Amino acid sequence: MDAILAASPILVVLVLMLGFRLPAAHAGSSGLLLALYLASTREGALQGWAFIGPFVESAFLTGTILWILMPALAIYHLQTATGAIATIRDALSELTQNRTMLAILIGWFFALFLEGVAGFGTPVALGAPLLVGFGLAPVPAVAIALIGHASGVAFGAVGTPVLAQAELTGMAAEAIAAWTGPVNALLAATMIGFVVHAARAEDGSGRAALVWPPLAALLFLAPMAAIAAFVGPELPTIGGALIGVAAFALAVWWREGTVGAVTFRALAKAAAPYLAVIALILVTRLVPVVRADLEAVVWEWTWLNDFAGSFRPLFHPGTMLFAGLLVGAIIQQARLGEIGSALGAAAKRLVMVALALFFMLSLARVMLHSGMIDTLADAAATTTGPAWPLIAPAVGMLGSFVTGSATASNVLFTNLQATTASELGLPVGEMLAAQGVGAAVGNILSPLNVIAGAATVGLVGREGAIMRLTLPACLAGAIVVGVAVFVTTRL
Repeated sequence: MDAILAASPILVVLVLMLGFRLPAAHAGSSGLLLALYLASTREGALQGWAFIGPFVESAFLTGTILWILMPALAIYHLQTATGAIATIRDALSELTQNRTMLAILIGWFFALFLEGVAGFGTPVALGAPLLVGFGLAPVPAVAIALIGHASGVAFGAVGTPVLAQAELTGMAAEAIAAWTGPVNALLAATMIGFVVHAARAEDGSGRAALVWPPLAALLFLAPMAAIAAFVGPELPTIGGALIGVAAFALAVWWREGTVGAVTFRALAKAAAPYLAVIALILVTRLVPVVRADLEAVVWEWTWLNDFAGSFRPLFHPGTMLFAGLLVGAIIQQARLGEIGSALGAAAKRLVMVALALFFMLSLARVMLHSGMIDTLADAAATTTGPAWPLIAPAVGMLGSFVTGSATASNVLFTNLQATTASELGLPVGEMLAAQGVGAAVGNILSPLNVIAGAATVGLVGREGAIMRLTLPACLAGAIVVGVAVFVTTRL
């Protein structure tokens, strides 16, 4: 009975979002109210002024996440205004008109790149209409974009999902990234086949059809996993996409001998903000002296000894993104009005995101500090026992299926995963990786993402057709990740 009551706030969120189709902010606030009521009835939980603690923590954590999302989205909007996104897109499409190749270049590499730098629906919003423009039918175009971007979601929006896990658990973001990289590589190896299948195209030779998809998967997952292991969570998706598409483009050029109209100088100018962000993150993470100096500047706070937070403003990836925004604006000679419009568009887009994050974070923190997460973890450990690693990715998948966001799923379930892992004596980092990659899988089938993608290509009312194409990919990803995590924990 205690476990059922402890799970009820999460169940309320699920029912309201799935059954009543309420936005995440509304469902999260309702779940929060129930969690607060239950916390007030638990002896010794959140008494007196401690009742305020979870809200202070949640406001602080929301701010640190928005510090990443604001400049990331502003860069995207500025890139759109200056024509840089169109230049990058044209450079990809000029390589070939073959549909399988276009599915890989746009639905795989371009979608992964957009997921890495912006996330939050951007890959589908841009990728699906572009694929339709090149002759693909709208239903497979949306499915390709949804499936293609999923392999970058675990490290999407400059690592926001992993950074949220680090904030919630106190575990180093680099350690979580190192666990997540190999698991996400398995997901990438699985997803590329579904991208090509959804394109329903052939290369004209059986050999080419067999060679290009595995090559595309390898060229993304190898640098992605290496960056995750040796750098951190901010760059795996961006770096994997950029390195992968450069190598893949060379291979396509060598095979087909095509020469595009987009010059290297124009492409470098278009990519200036992203190149600046990559350079800054690499220097600040890999040069010990620079890293130590930047990490030394810390803003910290505590509340009643039970609630605390810290923020390193000079080391935070959001600061690097703001610097990249400035560098890009200068190199691309953006007008002040364009910069202001980009910041305004990003802020407007983040209003509901901020509310949803705050309510979901508050729900998670109230459940944590009131002991409800411990109750759920005890029940999960007792009920599933050694089989939990097989189920853990499905928990993350459920969260993003409902919320449409891997970050929201991680916020909701990270503490549950960590506590359950501790109860069962499992590696906490691996269970957090299972959570994060599972959340990425759930994005493929999330009704929120499918509805948004359908709207970009005029498929309102035909969402079911899209989900029929994405469902097999979602199930395959969940099975592969679950089995892999289960097997590795048994070794």
